[in-house]
Amino acid sequence: MSYENILAEKLEGGVGLVRLNRPKALNALNADLMRELVEALMLFDADPEVGCLVITGNEKAFAAGADIKEMETATTVEMLYNDRISLWDRIHDLKKPVIASVSGVALGGGCELAMACDMIIAADNARFGQPEINLGVIPGAGGTQRLTRAVGKALAMEMVLNNRWLTAEEAYRFGLVNRVYAPEVVFDETLRIAREIAARAPVAIRIAKESVNATYDMFLGDGIRFERRNFYFLFSTEDQKEGMNAFVNKRDPKWQGK
Repeated sequence: MSYENILAEKLEGGVGLVRLNRPKALNALNADLMRELVEALMLFDADPEVGCLVITGNEKAFAAGADIKEMETATTVEMLYNDRISLWDRIHDLKKPVIASVSGVALGGGCELAMACDMIIAADNARFGQPEINLGVIPGAGGTQRLTRAVGKALAMEMVLNNRWLTAEEAYRFGLVNRVYAPEVVFDETLRIAREIAARAPVAIRIAKESVNATYDMFLGDGIRFERRNFYFLFSTEDQKEGMNAFVNKRDPKWQGK
């Protein structure tokens, strides 16, 4: 199947690969890209010849975040009814393991996309962050919930409240990523791990993934819904309009607190 914003390929060894392909926009996650991504992953998830899925970007960017231009003028009601962020949940809900191979920046929705995967393999040039506070909003695709579970409350607060970015080594040290490799080998190492997983017992792999996720998923759902409601609420504020307009027009925002 042909896509405009991604490249999808079934590789030897039972790996389904999806590469985000908006290089001029640093793979910003617009609605069309996310729909294509979910569609391709679901096809791989249903393919008996595929045992593990991989999402990657390019050397400069895994994904620099959601496409702010699509949300700049949105209202709370529009965000609620469009509910495009639920596409991130679809990735988390896939039955087969999903690995994010991250080089360059993984920010905002890009960081949340990586965290929606089951494992993250990072290049040593990778950077992870949740800079939504600069736009007058909060992470809305699981960032406040999955990030806190991965790195702990203190560090998550600093990242969400004050735009702290993590290097790949910091992300590894705090438990956000599984492994760190040099940029020139990270993709090959990701595929090696994916093929090892794909070669294992398919039913056991599926049940193992469900079991590990059950450790916190039974409580995560409530947190995700709480976060989503608050994220959409912020689209009724003037600060959200100002923050996103300032971003689109490359100027500093002037916050009003309303």
